[in-house]
Amino acid sequence: MTAHRLDPDGLGTLLATPGLARVLAALRVPGEHTRLVGGCVRDALLGHPSNDIDLATTLLPEAVVACARPAGLRSIPTGIEHGTVTLMAGTATFEVTTLREDIETDGRHAVVRFGRDFGLDAQRRDFTINALSVDAEGHLHDTTGGLADLRAGRVRFIGEAATRIREDALRILRFFRFHARYGAEAPDAEGLAACIGARAALDGLSRERVRGELLKLLLAPGAVPAVTVLSETGLLGRLVGGIGDLRRFERTTRHPWDAPARLAALSVFSADDAERLTARLRLSKAEQNRLGRYARALVALRSRTVIDVMEMRRLAAAHGAEPIALASDALGACLSQITAEAGDLLGLMVRGEVSVPVFPLIGSDLVARGIPAGPEIGRRLGRARTQWLAAGCPADEAARAALLERAAS
Repeated sequence: MTAHRLDPDGLGTLLATPGLARVLAALRVPGEHTRLVGGCVRDALLGHPSNDIDLATTLLPEAVVACARPAGLRSIPTGIEHGTVTLMAGTATFEVTTLREDIETDGRHAVVRFGRDFGLDAQRRDFTINALSVDAEGHLHDTTGGLADLRAGRVRFIGEAATRIREDALRILRFFRFHARYGAEAPDAEGLAACIGARAALDGLSRERVRGELLKLLLAPGAVPAVTVLSETGLLGRLVGGIGDLRRFERTTRHPWDAPARLAALSVFSADDAERLTARLRLSKAEQNRLGRYARALVALRSRTVIDVMEMRRLAAAHGAEPIALASDALGACLSQITAEAGDLLGLMVRGEVSVPVFPLIGSDLVARGIPAGPEIGRRLGRARTQWLAAGCPADEAARAALLERAAS
């Protein structure tokens, strides 16, 4: 990745966000100040749209609510005990948070108080590129060197990196995620050293928080070099409880796979890995099932020498088109030869342009032919399915009738 060229019109575009002018006007109180802060400012400078617009203000939460009412804005006390009020201008939402200052910091349990100093509020943030702010007149405020870091493609902790990580160990993962998204060269040396030194703190994080950051990281443009550093420094093993195959992961990043699919390519080698990752990252049941299907597809593909159209139909029927396609992308050149026609068929099935073969019999078909309900039904269906797969998953009615006749006899 290269350094970033900033968008000279980015802040103006941000300030023209529908509904924002109404919010800023409502909060314009003599002696008080409100600014747009954080990610929306960073992304605007890069010319990227932002769906989440956060504002920081010297107004206390109760005053924010009071200002909103006469301006026709709806206020929602989403985190009022922490100083956050959500304001709605039509369907547009804006989070407004009163400035804060740290009194004591102990991981996620920091003791804070409301403040009036934007500079002190910026010092509470994680990285310099996330501490930029802009006022209603479009003036950019930068007290941590974030603008230069953003231009250079440098992700740097505010103040001492080790201190920022002691405040919240999740910042280790955020360091890698933001570097994968915005970094231009190698990771910041001080930040990387602090992350490695604090690696044991990852064990104390909630699995849900780790899951969220890791899955976002796997989708970032610079995910491959970032995950490579995670692996080389031993951090990846602490996160996933096992090893990662960087070559398989890199191959899947060439295609528009989602985060769970990329996680599978990186860390799943067997069905046991799917269970381990589910426990460590609090994956959903659906995500666990996807990882398990991928593991079985890996085994199936590696056991074949040549995969033609007939074999591809069997594989898709047995494992699903998506798991076969993902495993195929992950294995790449390591995979046995897939004929051009079989590859084309797989693509059509993944896109839904050709149906994946579906076994045409169900238990009630056999019951209707006089087979008593019970285990015998399952045994006969199992044998019939094996025959159906061996025949290349025929879908015509004549083949179904013959299959049913054999299963019922």
